Amino acid sequence: MIHLSGSLAFDRIMTFPGHFEDHILPEKLHFLNVCFPIDHVEEKFGGTAGNIAYTLSLLNEPSAIYTTVGRDFAEYAQQLEARGVDMRGVRVEKNEFTACAYITTDQAGNQITGFSPAAMNIPAFPEKTPRLQAGDWALIGPGNVEDMVRLAAFYREHRTPYVFDPGQQITSMTPEQLVSGLSGADVLIGNDYEIGLIGKMTGLDHETLLERVKNLIITFGSKGSSVLQKDSRPHAIPAVTPAEVADPTGAGDSYRSGLLKGLHKGMGVAFSARLGAVSSSFCVEKYGTQIHSFDAVAFRARYEAAFGPMPVLD
Repeated sequence: MIHLSGSLAFDRIMTFPGHFEDHILPEKLHFLNVCFPIDHVEEKFGGTAGNIAYTLSLLNEPSAIYTTVGRDFAEYAQQLEARGVDMRGVRVEKNEFTACAYITTDQAGNQITGFSPAAMNIPAFPEKTPRLQAGDWALIGPGNVEDMVRLAAFYREHRTPYVFDPGQQITSMTPEQLVSGLSGADVLIGNDYEIGLIGKMTGLDHETLLERVKNLIITFGSKGSSVLQKDSRPHAIPAVTPAEVADPTGAGDSYRSGLLKGLHKGMGVAFSARLGAVSSSFCVEKYGTQIHSFDAVAFRARYEAAFGPMPVLD
């Protein structure tokens, strides 16, 4: 089982038919007042935990989610349950709404996101405690900060390997909370901006981070990702070319699904990251985070076109 904590949210995805940089004056950043006209809006099921669980179901990997949602969550819950996701760890608050993300994407794939945590402000742990077994993996994604810190300690106590992925919650955490969450993780993952921000807030450079985590994965969007390990040369993982690019939203979550698939099967981190790159390529082909699909044949074909022979995982 793969245990996922993080957000379950509704994504309102909006498209700006231009480039953000053309409307932002660097010398006026201290007084920013910008309006981006939107030409397309859709509401989708999203959130890091939901997105990762969705793609894990395509990869035939069982998962369980731990987070707090609101009174408007019933339809979303039904979709995840239909995919075999264990929802017993989801706390429902009848007096709150489910978290919601407002995501605007420009023509260069840059994104500006506003996020309302709503019910996610209420911790799910320890009321909802993961039921761990030997061989399980976990991912702590951006969610309730109290849950993120406490679950990291819980997984360390039970010697369950976990991926620490603070993402959008980095700035909501104190330096002490970040260090507490990442210390002992098997993998710390984030994009280049996020890892840089973690370094700035904690004072830990890559070398020092690798004294606290076994693996550091830095993603670079369409430029691929890099796997760093102590006393080893970095593994450069190229991005996998999609058939088309419709929307980058959720690509990082899909990457994490492929990564977790490999880790749960006992594969090395570099190989698992390649699975993540393949998984991510399918997501960007669709507008939304839980719209893409693939089967084992299509996945293998795309992996082997990019990286060569792929071992049997199931």
